Amino acid sequence: MRHLLGVRGLDRDDLVHLLDLTASFRAVNARPIPKVPALQGRTVATLFFEDSTRTRLSFETAAKRLSADTLSFSVGTSSVKKGESLRDTARTVEAMGVDAIVLRHSASGAPHRLAGWVDAAVVNAGDGWHEHPTQALLDAFTLRERFGTLDGLRVAIVGDIAHSRVARSNVWALHTLGAEVTLVAPRTLLPPDTSAWPVRVTDDLDDVLRSVDVVYLLRMQFERQGAPLVPSLAEYVERFGLTRERAERLGPSTVVMHPGPMNQGVEIAPEVADDPRCLVLDQVANGVSVRMAVLFRLLGAGPLQNAGGGGDV
Repeated sequence: MRHLLGVRGLDRDDLVHLLDLTASFRAVNARPIPKVPALQGRTVATLFFEDSTRTRLSFETAAKRLSADTLSFSVGTSSVKKGESLRDTARTVEAMGVDAIVLRHSASGAPHRLAGWVDAAVVNAGDGWHEHPTQALLDAFTLRERFGTLDGLRVAIVGDIAHSRVARSNVWALHTLGAEVTLVAPRTLLPPDTSAWPVRVTDDLDDVLRSVDVVYLLRMQFERQGAPLVPSLAEYVERFGLTRERAERLGPSTVVMHPGPMNQGVEIAPEVADDPRCLVLDQVANGVSVRMAVLFRLLGAGPLQNAGGGGDV
């Protein structure tokens, strides 16, 4: 694997291998000193053209725990403000001797273009409405840890599907790993055409809640919507919010997930966000291990055992 640009191009074996590798790195992260020399001498640059907390910090943490050097790019203090293009920025960064570039960009397809311009490995950390592959990987890993397998798992993805790169990556990752996915949203928050997606679509959250193992909530992405797509937030909460009353009707083993940031009181009630069945903090913690696995897969020279990780993978 030369780059990680999306989930849709990965088969089940690819995904399982990355999840197994993630488990090895989670064991590394449980050590008193969670660091291995696996990527010593390598350099990872993070180029984030959009705001991020969890993804950016976890990629930088992952690189440092693998003993890689890191370069962090901030648009607000860069030559982008002077009109420099993505291509010129990337080639400038690569000229400094980087081995991998982690890119977040508002334009769908930007990581694919970048991969054609540079020799460094490229990791998609979120591109427009298109994909967010490492989020899907950490979600799949979190679910595998909880349920043992994703085969036959029933997952409802609820909310602003139309503008969500997380939803798109998760649909393909979860389906490839054997889960049954249902999209729950008003028509205005769905993509124009989902006929090619391996999903069921409904606007009845209450009906779906009776039979799912996972409720995966998405925030309303007002910054991407342009114009109001629901009559009011109050009506949206009434029909699609996971309120305390709805959460009480979930099965005893049903879990709640969210990629963050959460808009508490909109798609998720504060009491539900604090419920032990909510796996948000597990997702954040697993994000570091997943991104360690991805960077090692792209840049590692051999088995984890030979790189100082303490276990062959």
